[in-house]
Amino acid sequence: MARKKKRGVEQISLSFLDCICCGFGAVILLIVIVRTAEPMILEETREDLNALLADLQEQLVEIRGETVVMNRDLQTKEEQLSEITDRIARLKMLLADTRSEFESSDDESEAIKSIENELKRARQELNAAQERMKFQRSFDDTTVGGIPIDSEYVIFVIDTSGSMFNFAWDLLLEKVIETLEVYPEVKGIQVMNDMGEYMFSRYAGKWIPDSPGRRKAIIQRLRTWNAFSNSSPVEGITKAIGRFYKPDTKISVYVFGDDFSGRSIQDVIETVDRINREDARGERLVRVHTVGFPVWFTAPRNQQASVERFATLMRILAEKNGGTFIGLNAHRP
Repeated sequence: MARKKKRGVEQISLSFLDCICCGFGAVILLIVIVRTAEPMILEETREDLNALLADLQEQLVEIRGETVVMNRDLQTKEEQLSEITDRIARLKMLLADTRSEFESSDDESEAIKSIENELKRARQELNAAQERMKFQRSFDDTTVGGIPIDSEYVIFVIDTSGSMFNFAWDLLLEKVIETLEVYPEVKGIQVMNDMGEYMFSRYAGKWIPDSPGRRKAIIQRLRTWNAFSNSSPVEGITKAIGRFYKPDTKISVYVFGDDFSGRSIQDVIETVDRINREDARGERLVRVHTVGFPVWFTAPRNQQASVERFATLMRILAEKNGGTFIGLNAHRP
């Protein structure tokens, strides 16, 4: 009987040791998993912070440049103000001298009246100069280079034809980056080609959320994006307006291209007019800004015709739809 009890104690002890070993093994496995995932999270966070830091540094350089220009203008206005102040002081002295000189003269009132009128005009000039100085001191951030930047959403409609991709793509990347920089923060971004094909299929019909990481991904994908194009922006513009416009939203559409292969400029203008109609205040649903790349200016005359037609179309579209047309003088950086 004693031997049977002893074997029972040994079996229980071995089971207890097995449980303890399994527990230690599970804890070690959890530690390995956590320490494997932790560097990946830190690396992603570091990349986002580096992109944000680079963006803020670029904005700081731009603001410093604007500050230098504004300070220069302010110094000029202050010099003008000082000159006007000195003029007023001289006129006051002249008025005092004239009063004493004509104190006993019948012409005193007329002379004083003349000088008082001159003094009044000088004061008006002083007030006007002060108002101009106030205007110069206020920072106007509603336009950049004459382009209104009051939009909350931005859509790029890009000509992805062979001529653009092979000869103007590096400069196009720069212009897209510059456009995004003048909008520090928007509610949504979208990129499609001139035929209305989305650059990111998973965001088809939806806004791409704005963040430094998303902007970096847009530029990275755009470097190699070479979708089929018919060199006619009408499909992309009409799709952008028809799919994304909603009341009480401010949207800017940026059209980038080099030529127009369509048959009729007027048909495109009328089509966009029907889609981007005027509201009760006479304003269009969205702004349409256009940028022309002179890829074909060095080509034979018969090929340059499509460039001239593109420039004409883009200028009219921008003018009729509250935007700005920019014709570049080179197609390479």
